[in-house]
Parts: sequence; C-alpha cells; structure tokens
Amino acid sequence: MEEGGRPGYRGPVAALAPLLRLPGMEGELARVEAALRASVVTDDPFLTELTTHLVAAGGKRWRPALAIAAGRCRSVGEVSDDVVLGAAAVELVHLGSLYHDDVMDEAATRRGVESVNARWGNLRAILAGDFLLAKASEIAASLGTEVAALLAATIGDMCTGQVRELQATFDPRRNEEQYLAAIAGKTASLSASACRIGALVAGLPRPEVDALTRFGERFGMAFQIVDDVLDVVATDEQLGKPAGNDLAEGVYTLPVIRALTGTDEGQELAALLGRPLATEEIERARALVQADGAVQSALAVAGQYCEEAVATLDAVHGPCVSDLAATAEALLATVPGG
Repeated sequence: MEEGGRPGYRGPVAALAPLLRLPGMEGELARVEAALRASVVTDDPFLTELTTHLVAAGGKRWRPALAIAAGRCRSVGEVSDDVVLGAAAVELVHLGSLYHDDVMDEAATRRGVESVNARWGNLRAILAGDFLLAKASEIAASLGTEVAALLAATIGDMCTGQVRELQATFDPRRNEEQYLAAIAGKTASLSASACRIGALVAGLPRPEVDALTRFGERFGMAFQIVDDVLDVVATDEQLGKPAGNDLAEGVYTLPVIRALTGTDEGQELAALLGRPLATEEIERARALVQADGAVQSALAVAGQYCEEAVATLDAVHGPCVSDLAATAEALLATVPGG
C-alpha cells in the first residue's frame, strides 16, 4: 500500500512534517523537482509524455527530502547540485517502481490521475518504468562508482522484496520473518539509500554516513508497518481509496499475521484468508484483526524501529539531526486510535 490519499489523511506522510518543513527544504525540493523533470525529457514526445506522467502528478517527495536532510547534516546552507541529483535519482527509482507496481496490481489510478498502464497499456508502462530506472542509474553513475553500485544494489533489493511478497500472496502461513524480509527490500532499502546517498555526496565522515543509512533503514521499516496498519484501521475517506486493499490482494501484513493466533478471532480470520474476499468479508477480516490487540502489537514493533532509528542519530552531528528524530517520533501518532 502506497502513501497518499485525500486532504486530512493522517497516514505516515503526516509524520513527515518536521522533515518537509525544515528551513529551506521547500526550495531544495523545488531544485529536485526541476532535476526530475529535466531528466525525463526525451527526443521522443510520446516517451516524454509517458515518463513525465507521474512526475507531473506530484507526491510528497519524502525520499528526496531524506537525502537532502542527510546532506545538510554538515551545514545549514544550500546543498550542492550533486546532492540534489542524488535525491532525484532516488525518486526516479521510486517512480519507476510505481509504474511496475501499477501493472502488477492492474491499478486504474495513481496519485489522483489515471495510471500509465490504464491509459497507455501494460507494455508501455513497463518500458516507461524501465526508462526511469535507467535514468536513475545514469545520474548515479555521474556521482561516482560507490553511488552507482549502491543504487543498483537497491533496485535489486526492491525487486527481491517484491518477489518475496508475491510468493506469499494469499498464503495465511506467511510469517513475520518473511514479512519483515519483504518490506526491508521493497521499502526500507530505498529510504536507507536516500540517506546514504545524501550523506556520501555531501562528504560526511564515514561513521556518520553509516549511522544515517541505519536511520533510513529503520525509519523505512517503521513507515511500512504503520502504512500496513492503516489498511486495517483507517476509513476509505482517510485513505482516499478502499480500505482493506492489502487483504483484498492477498497481502497479509504484520497486524494480520499477529491476529492469526489461537484465539477464536484468529481461527475465524484464518478460515477467511487464502482466497479473494467479497467486500463484506474484507470488512469482517478487518474487524477481526482489530479485535484482539494485533494492531497495537504491530504498532509496538513499529515503535521499536522508530526508537532504533532515533538512537542511530547519536553518532551524527548537524543541524538536521533533531528534525530527523522528530520525524521518526511523530510516525506512530499518525495512526487513528493508535
């Protein structure tokens, strides 16, 4: 489940306020936006239309913001053009993955607009996503071999995480280890790389680069768990799309896994899972997950990841450290009733 939704949505993106409201961050992200748009323009007008479709649709750009914040852990001034390019490369990887995700999910919309696959077909969507990943790799190569190798490895990790998730689709035997391994690849790897690229390109000392990488990884894990909890507890209005989408697609996340215990609710839930569900069955499954403390248990895991993320910042010294910590600490407060 991806971040997004209507105004008033209190999902994980609401926790990003301390990060997105940093002094000067709006201007830095405007530079990233310009770099993104420049990177996806081609000599072919139709390909440009495909590649700019989701760029133009916008987004919170929180992964580039992590890269910018990491790059600013040495000074409060404007980051270098190379840090901006590194942030743009990270976002291009994210955008390319969305093109591919929408094909796999047969999604009709993305960020409030028609998805690329719905408008132009799966083949063109796949090729456009490939192009965005290629542009990200091209930018990374311009920033040095370490950044290029890191981004390539991250794309591989994201694919591995997605495959792990697909292998467990509609499988009620999916366990926590499998779940955590999947989200480590498909979500946390890119937020970790965002922080690492920003820190590397800004020339931070290696111990601080490693600490910021760990922060991004821990924050990414918590972010995904909270996002998955919201699929169970939030309303359609809060999400801006049907709640229970993960259950409908057979993706059994941490709160669901924790609910599948020996309790009566867990046994009833187990009898429902393993197949596509009707609308009323999805609502019943959501109610069962909420009934026995599984949501609070999953949030406790997210809280542990947040605590670990904040602890890593003890090794980092700079003006953005407190704002990164505040972003992690705000994450759990975004869940209704959490």
